[in-house]
Amino acid sequence: MLRAEATRLFHAGLVAADPVRAVAQALPGLPRPDLILSVGKAATAMARAALRHYGPTETLVVTNDENAAPLHGATVLASSHPVPDARGAAAAARILDRLSLMQPGQHILALISGGGSALLPAPVAGVSLDDKAAVNRLLLASGAEISQMNLVRQQLSTLKGGGLVRAAAPAHVTALILSDVIGDDLRAIASGPTVAPLGTRAEATAILHAHHVWDALPASVRAHLAAPEAPLPPLPPATNLLIGSNRKSVLAMAAAAPGAHVPDAPLVGDVADAAQRVAASGPGITLFGGETTVVLKGQGLGGRNQELALRVALLAEAQNWPAPWVFLSGGTDGRDGPTDAAGAIVDHGSLARMRAKGIDPTQRLLQNDSNPCLAASDDLLMTGGTGTNVADLQVLIKGQP
Repeated sequence: MLRAEATRLFHAGLVAADPVRAVAQALPGLPRPDLILSVGKAATAMARAALRHYGPTETLVVTNDENAAPLHGATVLASSHPVPDARGAAAAARILDRLSLMQPGQHILALISGGGSALLPAPVAGVSLDDKAAVNRLLLASGAEISQMNLVRQQLSTLKGGGLVRAAAPAHVTALILSDVIGDDLRAIASGPTVAPLGTRAEATAILHAHHVWDALPASVRAHLAAPEAPLPPLPPATNLLIGSNRKSVLAMAAAAPGAHVPDAPLVGDVADAAQRVAASGPGITLFGGETTVVLKGQGLGGRNQELALRVALLAEAQNWPAPWVFLSGGTDGRDGPTDAAGAIVDHGSLARMRAKGIDPTQRLLQNDSNPCLAASDDLLMTGGTGTNVADLQVLIKGQP
């Protein structure tokens, strides 16, 4: 019963992040576009809504493999996430070529969702695609937050940090943005292709040093970031509209669970600290939204949501929580780390089920190997690709002590 309720609330959050509905509600009153560009994990669904509204319009879609599907009237290009590949580079080149043909008085509708940063790599001169992929891998394993990762990525790309708007000039760009970034800083979502950059090369360098990956970077990347930074002309004007976010999804879960507690602060930072915060919650239903980080220390298989769920289960055992209880942590895109699970849903019997299969969850956690543990206890949260992406949602249902 508790598992079903936690799952129901998670799906209420997903519905609130429905990209088709969000785009449809935002389009009335906007000028008819000459070109639609849709990029990110929700790109196909967002483009579908725009084409329903406008009818036949030249449309290019770049999304990840799980969400790539034929869309009448559009060219859909699949790319790799979270590490960019040659398909993404080819898609970026195609978009840059098309933008170079835009004329004064024309209008572009850009539909932006999370994941767009990796899906549309366009390396700066002197930096190869393989070098950019290496940077991504290092950042993903470093524990850096998404805004820090995207600040670095912006310094290595011609499309990020307002690059799309510059390439589109003299045409005007209107962007509808579905946020997967906690706090909804438009500069960080998909690395901000339609807004000013988050920072400078010097700030990117400081982040890379702080996370102890500078010395492991490709030489071309270090050379580019160390080179003097020429000032850019002002960014051409663009219209940027936020149409969906993690907070909106958390509030939708709360509306589906009257009386639930919703902490003011999002669940962010190191996954171990986040688990402690979840475990400190009182009885009843507590709803979280956010995006934690994991510093990889082992070679196991998992993701931030799976690791968070496993850590909460271990804390519940250590603190002798009374049964029944349940905790769900899931990515709204349906994908947690390099796995096919969205996350996990654990309860008072999860650790016993793991141990009955000969698995020591504490030892596996030391190797960041949460996925096999949760698979053994039948606790993986499987949604498939959801077609949206507004970071992570968590549901804790806890009985009285």
